[in-house]
Amino acid sequence: MRGKQLALSLLSGVLVLSGSLVVNAKSTSYKLPKVELSKTVVANIAFKPQSSSGLTDYVYDTVDPTSTNFHQYLTPDQFAEKFGRTPEQISAFQTYLSQYHLKSSAYPGNLALKVWGTRQNLIKAFNAKRVKVGKKDYRTKIKLPGKLASQTVSVIGVYATKPKANKAKTSVTPTIPKDSTPPNTDLSKTTFAKKYGAMKFADRYQLSNLYSKGLTGQGQRIGVITMNDFKTSDVVKYWDQNGVNADSSRVNKIYPVENAKAGKLLLSLGISAPQMESTLDVDQSGAVAPGANIDAYIGISLGNVTSSTSIFYTAFMNAVSDDRDKQLTTSFAPNVELASRWEQNASASMQQYSDAFNLMLEQAAAEGITVFRASGDYGPRELPSKQFNHVFSTSPYQVITGGTTLPYTRIIDGKIVTVNKERAWGDAYSDPKTKPSTYAGSGGGFSILNPTPRYQQGISGVNTFRAIDLLKYKDGGYLVQKDPQIIFGTGSGRNFPDVSANADNHTGYALYVSGDNLSYNSKTKKISSHYLKLWSVNGGTSFVSPQMAGANAVMNSGRDTPLGFWNPQIYKFATESDSPFNVLDDADNNNNLYYTGQPGKLYNQATGLGTINFDKLFSKFQSEK
Repeated sequence: MRGKQLALSLLSGVLVLSGSLVVNAKSTSYKLPKVELSKTVVANIAFKPQSSSGLTDYVYDTVDPTSTNFHQYLTPDQFAEKFGRTPEQISAFQTYLSQYHLKSSAYPGNLALKVWGTRQNLIKAFNAKRVKVGKKDYRTKIKLPGKLASQTVSVIGVYATKPKANKAKTSVTPTIPKDSTPPNTDLSKTTFAKKYGAMKFADRYQLSNLYSKGLTGQGQRIGVITMNDFKTSDVVKYWDQNGVNADSSRVNKIYPVENAKAGKLLLSLGISAPQMESTLDVDQSGAVAPGANIDAYIGISLGNVTSSTSIFYTAFMNAVSDDRDKQLTTSFAPNVELASRWEQNASASMQQYSDAFNLMLEQAAAEGITVFRASGDYGPRELPSKQFNHVFSTSPYQVITGGTTLPYTRIIDGKIVTVNKERAWGDAYSDPKTKPSTYAGSGGGFSILNPTPRYQQGISGVNTFRAIDLLKYKDGGYLVQKDPQIIFGTGSGRNFPDVSANADNHTGYALYVSGDNLSYNSKTKKISSHYLKLWSVNGGTSFVSPQMAGANAVMNSGRDTPLGFWNPQIYKFATESDSPFNVLDDADNNNNLYYTGQPGKLYNQATGLGTINFDKLFSKFQSEK
C-alpha cells in the first residue's frame, strides 16, 4: 500500500506495511450485504466565539505559570458562558432551522451546532446553490439570515447537489501485502513488546522510567478519533500479545453520526486499510498507557451521505465537547490543505474549515485537553505532485507528530543497508527504483492556512530551512536524483511537525487484524472470501500520534491537573539548558525526502524539536506546578 493514499483521502498518517501472516485462508464464495444508505444528512454550523482574541489569550494563559489562569481549565458549561454563543442565540438558530423540519443540537460549549435532516431540507434552509469556482471545481454557496450569518464562521456539510455514494463493489479491493515477514509471535510477551510493541517505544524514549514510578495512565481516558470501525477482539489480542492489560471493557465505542450497525456492516465488507488504521490507533494508545481506558469516536456514513469533512468535524467536536478524555489522537483527516483535492460542492472553503477546526481545538485547550495528530508519511508531498502539499489539518493547537528511523542493518533487495543512528524518516535509500515511484518519509514543512504561532516565533530554525532536492516528479511518481542540490531558504506559516518518534516500517511495530479479505473475479463476476488472521509489521506517523497520546495519559496519571496545551510549554522547554528533547539537526543522512537538519538549530522541519525524553519532560512539567 506504500505510495497510495488510503480510502476517501481520510488518513494523514498512512499505514506502511512490510509483512503479513495469513492463517485459515480458506477461500469461500461471498455475497456482499445490501447497503442501506442513510437518509439523514449531518451538517455543522461553527460559531464565532464571543471574543476570538480573548479565547486565544485564555488558551495560552492556561499553560503560562505566570498567569492567574494557569491550569484554570474550563468545563464545557463554563466555556459556553465565557466564550460560546448565548442560549438565546442558539435558540434563534434552532427556531429558524425547525421551520425547514431540521433537527439541531448545540455541542456543550456552544461553539457549534449539529444539524440533521434530509438533503432537500438542508438545501432549502441554507438557500444552497452550486457555483463554479474554477475550470473543474464547484462549491455550494449558502445564505443565512443576516443576524445568524454574522455569528457564523463556517457551515460544514451542506451540498447543493447530491454527493456521489461509494458503491459496495469498491470495497472489494485486496489490501493485504504480498511480501511476508511477520513478527515472531512465539516470543515471550515481554520480548515481543520490546521488539515489536509498546515497550520498544517506552524504552527508547524513557517513558519506561515513569512506569517504574507506578505511572501507567490509571484514571485517564484517551480519545481516539477514527473514520472506520474496528474489532475490539483484535485490540484485545494485540494487548495480550504485548503482556498489557487486555480487558475488553477498557474500550468504549461512540458513534457520533451512524450507529454500531453501520460499523459492523463496514467490517463485514472485508479487511480495509481504514480498519487497520483504526485498530492500530487503539492498540498503540492503550498499550503505551495500559492503565487508561479508550473512547473511540467512530465517524462513518454509509454511502458518504454525510460528507467526510462533516463526519470528521462531528466526531472530533463530540470528543472535545464531551470533555471526558484529556488526551485526543487522530491519524485521519479530510483533505484540508490541498485546493485541488478539496471536496467538490462543499459549503465550506478550505480556510473556513480550518478556522472552524482551530476554534474547536482552542475549546479543547481551554478544557485542558492535549491533542495529537500524525504528520503524514510521504515527506513534504502527501500526494504525488510537483508542488508541496499537506492533506491534513496544520492547526497550531495540536501536537503534530513526525517520524524517525531507528538504527538498523539489513539486507534489502540484495544489498546491505545501514542506518548508524536515529535520523529523520525519509527512505529513498533502502530500495530506490529506476521507474517513477513513491517513497516514505515523515510529513513536515509549512502550513498554507495557519500563520506561524506565537510559541514558534523566535525559536532558532523556525521559518528557515535546509533541504536536499532528492526527488524529481515524473509520471505520477518520483525519480531519485543522482546528484541532488542542497537548498537553503525561508518559509512562513505554522512549522510542523512539533516532535517525532520512530515511524519507519523497517524499524516498526506489530499489528493484528482479522476478517474477510475479498477479491472480485471480473470474468466469473463472483466475489470470493479468504478469512484472515493477520499479523504484520508496519510503520507510519500514525503509530506515533497514539503513542504520544498514551505517553500523555501516563504523565497525567501522576498529576492533579492535566498537562493541557503542550506547544507553548515544549517550545519553551526546548530553549532551556536541560532540554527534554534530542535535537536531530544533522545536515547529512537526515531528511524527510526534502527537509534536512539545520546544524545548531533547535527546530528542523524534518523532525521538529526532535525526539522526547519523557522522564525529563515529565520533570519539566512537574516543575511548573
